[in-house]
Amino acid sequence: MSASPDDDAAVRLRLDLAYDGSRFAGWAVQPGLRTVQGVLEDALGMVLRTDGPPRVTVAGRTDSGVHARGQVAHVDIPVGLLERSRGRAERPVEEALLTRLGGVLPTDLVVHAVTQAPDGFDARFSALRRRYTYRVCDDSARRDPLARAHVLWHRRPLDVEAMDVAGRPLEGRHDFASYCKPRAGATTIRTLEVFRWSRPLDGPDAGLVVATVQADAFCHSMVRTLVGASVAVGEGRRDAGWPAQLLAARSRLAGAHVVPAHGLTLEEVGYPADDEMGARAERTRSRREAHDVDPRPQGCCG
Repeated sequence: MSASPDDDAAVRLRLDLAYDGSRFAGWAVQPGLRTVQGVLEDALGMVLRTDGPPRVTVAGRTDSGVHARGQVAHVDIPVGLLERSRGRAERPVEEALLTRLGGVLPTDLVVHAVTQAPDGFDARFSALRRRYTYRVCDDSARRDPLARAHVLWHRRPLDVEAMDVAGRPLEGRHDFASYCKPRAGATTIRTLEVFRWSRPLDGPDAGLVVATVQADAFCHSMVRTLVGASVAVGEGRRDAGWPAQLLAARSRLAGAHVVPAHGLTLEEVGYPADDEMGARAERTRSRREAHDVDPRPQGCCG
């Protein structure tokens, strides 16, 4: 990036980051609480020497205790300020900013990449999909104390095949009101692209019971409630048709259990090609404005 004649013109930067949610009270800034957004914005303000922390927009807010391996955010920084922050270094300003952030951020929050965003990019509205995993250990002999903050320990063995069968009818575009904590005026209609359960035989998740959940977006607590309904089937307390019956009820009062947050990880946020970012953002923004009066991002799953 070279200096611009208009130092006040802003450049949009994409931030690719990961965090261990154990000690964060979720993504969004909250007075008196340690949050991912608060820590990241404070770090940006420190390395850029701004009067106040620059505002960061995220692909999908995560709740307290939820982890992220593939979170994406964007921030708008004046060109002149960004150039001055590089100092005498000859390297690109994005690389210099990445290095400086690494020097001030805590070890449970890592920015993996800082890049100039393509035209029209919006971390929230340009996203096509979000993919999460939820990990459960249902075998006491396999419990790993080093992974206890990222895996739910369950006392009873689970029927993974029954859980997978039960989840298939929930894929597609539905009203997930039974699986979401209500927010006034906000739609609960989502397109659930993937909802699968497996027990991997090898790799880092070998022996665990793992849910892969992917959607265009998630309403509040949706993934953890989907998992809770599946666990009821896996234990044999509910039959394989119950999650679909719950979906059809379209009522939070139908009785789905919300599992703890620490087993949940945001793995990936998917985006279109660079030349389609702006169009995707406009379509998504128009659809959300037509259906949601709640201004808070709906990409979270909680």
